[in-house]
Amino acid sequence: MKTGVADLPLHYGSCPKWLFPRMKKLGRAVTEIIVLEFGRDEFLRRISDPFFFQSFGCVLGFDWHSSGLTTTVTGALKEGLGTDLGLTVLGGKGRASRKTPSEIDKLEKIFSLSSSKIEELKYASRLAAKVDNNCIQAGFVLYHHSFFVSEDGKWAVVQQGMSNETGYARRYHWLSEKVKSFVVEPHVAICCDTKSRALNMVAEESEESRKVSVDMSKENPNNLKKYLLMDTKHEIDLKNYKPLMNAYEFQPKNYEELVALKGLGARSIRALALMSKLVYGTEPSWRDPVKFSFSHGGKDGFPHPVDRGTYDKSIEILKTALENAKIDDKEKIYAFKRLNEFIPKEFK
Repeated sequence: MKTGVADLPLHYGSCPKWLFPRMKKLGRAVTEIIVLEFGRDEFLRRISDPFFFQSFGCVLGFDWHSSGLTTTVTGALKEGLGTDLGLTVLGGKGRASRKTPSEIDKLEKIFSLSSSKIEELKYASRLAAKVDNNCIQAGFVLYHHSFFVSEDGKWAVVQQGMSNETGYARRYHWLSEKVKSFVVEPHVAICCDTKSRALNMVAEESEESRKVSVDMSKENPNNLKKYLLMDTKHEIDLKNYKPLMNAYEFQPKNYEELVALKGLGARSIRALALMSKLVYGTEPSWRDPVKFSFSHGGKDGFPHPVDRGTYDKSIEILKTALENAKIDDKEKIYAFKRLNEFIPKEFK
């Protein structure tokens, strides 16, 4: 289940050469202790929690407000973890994200996963990306996708999209153990500092629009041309014709099958939603699925009151991990210092 989204400003440049090797070393040590103390499932829960992920990134030495925290932390974990802990990180930024399916294939031998489980993992990776890129249209285009997998076949996703208009990035977290549906309210803790008008086709209130979208996708697009040729303010045009023809030939049984259809992207999802409103009056949700700020909040209530329970849990697990981590004393001292600086006074 998706457990968080974060809006972060884009910071250009790369991670300093002296820092990244240390991040790999410390990230590996903290992860190993979490696995030993709490288990692999708990690590996946933690990494899918945006509060913990942000805290973890700060402990590893990255600025709390940098979009680079996402790509660098997941990159350091990918290189530092390997597979011997029964966990691995796949995918990454740009071209690396597109290698995720082939990397999942290799897990059949590495983790002795069945071929059916491998296909399930590839499907989960692809659907998580399609939902965030196509079904939630808030101006963010995915450019980073990290897929965390355990030897039990459980998974978490940390992925990020960029808004060319604002220069901000939005981070998405998913967790497998609570996913009931990829297309109906998969979020439990979406985090962002601002809200906008967003087409949200995975909201509960979009249920009728989803049903009508499926029904319309089964119609011959030739019968829909008059709606596809609506004026430009509705953002529907004939560029959607070919994907809709593919959907018509496939005849999807439900909305998830429609979303999963190869070649059906954000434009077609939007076109079907708008046509369903025009023809049948089914209004899709325009609610941005944001619930919390990406940070822990502030004592003055900005951007929201501190979530003390989550904050305490993040601190507890990170402190336990650091206290037991197999790293040099010098690095451990620096890590504790960074964690201490990140903890508000009311928590000390």
